[in-house]
Amino acid sequence: MAGPSTAERGERQKLESGPPRPPLVGRLRRLRRLIILLFALVLAGAAAVWILYGSPWFRTERVAVSGTRVLTAAQVRQAAGVPVGSPLVSVDTDAIEARLLKELPRIDSVEVVRSWPHGIGLNVTERTPVLIIGKGAKFVEVDAGGVRFATVPDAPKGVPVLELAVPRSGAPSRFPADRLVREAVRIAGDIPGRVARDTRTVKVRSYDAVSLELSGGRTVEWGSAEKGPAKARTLLALMKADSGARHFDVSAPTAPASSGS
Repeated sequence: MAGPSTAERGERQKLESGPPRPPLVGRLRRLRRLIILLFALVLAGAAAVWILYGSPWFRTERVAVSGTRVLTAAQVRQAAGVPVGSPLVSVDTDAIEARLLKELPRIDSVEVVRSWPHGIGLNVTERTPVLIIGKGAKFVEVDAGGVRFATVPDAPKGVPVLELAVPRSGAPSRFPADRLVREAVRIAGDIPGRVARDTRTVKVRSYDAVSLELSGGRTVEWGSAEKGPAKARTLLALMKADSGARHFDVSAPTAPASSGS
């Protein structure tokens, strides 16, 4: 059998060698376009950095404060220490938040946000006192988490006074004062709103002996902080059923009692 012809061998060599390589001029043209593109990207990046950090267009000029009730905007701005005049993009919002929480314990949480092109916003949530503790002629405010966050000269209106009437003895107490304060806070959070408005004192004699002193000389024996919602419902029902009573006992919510009608 005759072998392949010269023409057939030439075609086979072309197929095996693949398409012809582009000429040198084409490769240089593509390389030049790539270099130009990279240079343009570098210039754009440098311009963006200068606009954000070096130009006067995005400088920190204003600090807005919202959410305050007792604190003043001036107090919050001073504690925040926002670097006015610095590039807005470089302001450390986490550091500002940490300073505020450290310097102003009344602040429960704060959101620090950039307000382009020239502002920083400080959105503050203050702690709300649920109990107060007498300290000489002043009062210490306690929030719903049991945190003692501020000492004030006057008792906030509508906030019960916490009285720790734990008997003094030589033996160490099973429940330290901080634990008893937290239990009292739990109870304060479970007191029905209508009763809470009339509550003047939360008196703690022990872990499971907490009572409420209401306006008009009325009292409520609450017991421990356990089963708080059930005790709240029972107390409302008891007050409705015996509106003239002066003493209520819901320490065992399944067996409540009232007296002094």
